[in-house]
This record gives sequence, C-alpha cells and structure tokens, in this order.
Amino acid sequence: MARNSGSGDGGGPGPDTGLSPESPIFVISIAADLAGMHPQTLRQYDRLGLVSPGRTAGKSRRYSMRDVVRLREIARLGTEGVSLEGIRRILELEDQVTHLSDRVRELESALATEMLNRPGRRVFAAGVEGEVISLRHGTRVRRSNQIAIWRPLDQG
Repeated sequence: MARNSGSGDGGGPGPDTGLSPESPIFVISIAADLAGMHPQTLRQYDRLGLVSPGRTAGKSRRYSMRDVVRLREIARLGTEGVSLEGIRRILELEDQVTHLSDRVRELESALATEMLNRPGRRVFAAGVEGEVISLRHGTRVRRSNQIAIWRPLDQG
C-alpha cells in the first residue's frame, strides 16, 4: 500500500495512519467541506462521472483524499470558465497521461532488468573515423594493416 509522505501537500493522510490517498474515508458532508462545495454538487459530479467515490455496503458514498483533490481541480477549472464537459475531457486526458506514464515506467524497468540479465548482447566499437559500429556478439573489428610513416617537413 502506498503511503503519503505527510508533506502537507493535500495528497492524503500522513505516514502514521497507514492509509493511502485512495482510501475512501470521508462521508459526503466532510468531503464537500474539504472541497469547498455543497454536498448536492458532489452528488451531481458523481452522476456525471467526474468523481466516482467508493461505496459502503449500505451504498453511501465515501470519498478519498484523491477524490477531494479532484473535486478541488474541478472547482478550479469551473472558475476558469471551463464547461463540465470540458472538465470531464480534461480529467479523462490527465488520467490517460498518468496511466501511460506509469506504463512507460513499467516498461523502462522491464527493459533495464532485461538488459542486466543479458550482458554482452549488444557490442559496439569505434570505426576508423570515430563512428559507432554495431557488432554481433563474439566478433571483432578488422583493423587495417597499413602503416603511416611521419616525417617532419624539410625546413629548407
């Protein structure tokens, strides 16, 4: 379970609680107060799919700190004149960017692990003019046998 650093960034409970920013802990009235909104607004945003709080066995809504942060972002975008449909699209794209960034990190980690597990699979050498040459594993660069003799110029 991921833990928040408790740095006061509004990202969630501190490290002592054992709760993650995704833990659904706030009833609708508390979440509304934290987001600076009316509870009915939260219900409307839930119906529109802008925020999807967790549900208890009795079907009452429970909001996480991440949901509260999202509600604040919705309010900020609304005050800047963005329509609810525009806000929905912005949030959808931000979620997609987050998902793709996580996937890139996973793939980078898998690639790093693979490269560590297969040392020597890619071999490079410097060419005669300094260019990089890719070689098959186990081969060597053929060097020229030519000799260049250097003599100082006559000073005469």
